[in-house]
Amino acid sequence: MLKQIEGSRAVAEAVALCRPEVICAYPISPQTHIVEGLGEIVKSGELSPCEFINVESEFAAMSVAIGASAAGARSYTATASQGLLFMAEAVYNASGLGLPIVMTVANRAIGAPINIWNDHSDSMSQRDCGWLQLFAETNQEAADLHLQAFRLGEELSMPVMVCMDGFILTHAVERVDIPAQAEVDAFLPPYEPRQVLDPTEPVSIGAMVGPEAFMEVRYLAHAKQTMALERIPVIAQEFEERFGRASGGLVRPYRCEDAETIVVALGSVLGTIKDTVDDMRAAGIKIGVLGIQSYRPFPLAAVRAALQEAKRVVVLEKSFSVGLGGIVSTDVRVALSGIQLQGYTVIAGLGGRAITKASLARTFADAIAGKLQPLTFMDLDWRIVNRQLERERQTRRSGPIAENLLRDVGTVAAKVH
Repeated sequence: MLKQIEGSRAVAEAVALCRPEVICAYPISPQTHIVEGLGEIVKSGELSPCEFINVESEFAAMSVAIGASAAGARSYTATASQGLLFMAEAVYNASGLGLPIVMTVANRAIGAPINIWNDHSDSMSQRDCGWLQLFAETNQEAADLHLQAFRLGEELSMPVMVCMDGFILTHAVERVDIPAQAEVDAFLPPYEPRQVLDPTEPVSIGAMVGPEAFMEVRYLAHAKQTMALERIPVIAQEFEERFGRASGGLVRPYRCEDAETIVVALGSVLGTIKDTVDDMRAAGIKIGVLGIQSYRPFPLAAVRAALQEAKRVVVLEKSFSVGLGGIVSTDVRVALSGIQLQGYTVIAGLGGRAITKASLARTFADAIAGKLQPLTFMDLDWRIVNRQLERERQTRRSGPIAENLLRDVGTVAAKVH
């Protein structure tokens, strides 16, 4: 059924169609509307049997999800930003135990300073925790990926994050096709756990493991990720055949066939990049974009196949590794090992800063002309950065950085006007 609906509500309805038996939630922007929507659905009796548990923290939310999943219940939660960090210990436990929990991460910047707007620093901080990470470009894809996430997680007995850009997607109202319950039931079979706590057959889950077996346990987590590389495209193909639209998969190339320059990115920014690529194509520039839907496991072979004929690659990412540079670009560089081409890392959109077609077109043109720095912070205000650096050189007690920058922004704006 086609609906004009907020992204968060679309995800809530998609999750409800997957028939979770336990939903545990602690509210944090911009995730709140998702669990609010699910709470309403559970309260109305539309989703039953299902226990909606209001917990006292994000750590408790993941702990409840772990307990519920270990007891044999299909389990779901959602979080963002500092909430994901607060539950980090339990996040690692969930993957280490091989429990197929599905969690929505409404991507939001990590402080300090406090910032509630979108970038990818939260999910990127947990890229090595053992969860699958699937990134949505649109609200339709965000809804669809949850159906695939439950199927994928339960087939492999491992947890899955569905990452959607906070506010940009979660709070955007647009047309989304919400499938019927019978269609979802045909695609997603009832949950049959591989391991379960059963009083009639008692076992220990999460027991102490010493050096004699710990490496093997961790290797098996890696082996499951490599298995997911095979299952993700198969499940995406089945989804397309059943529901009539392509959604998910490992990567999605756009106008890459003869492209000399290819831009790599994740999430909702792909739409703006595609519009920019279309404009540049109209001007005769051979450029394309490669969207990565599966960030973990990282599809090395698929990325290599898509990029190997290009002359240059621009990786645009909404997070970065302080002291090093790109995160996604590091993975792309591994995929392209042994292939000689120009590579650029562009950091953009941190803390919700707008990523405009004008800035993208200028950045891509600089890359094509060989004028782009290997590591570029797009639209960085060098005036206030240099002013703060000078302030710190002049005095030891230079004051709090964030507050100084905010004052400088006002000063610079006043001078401009």
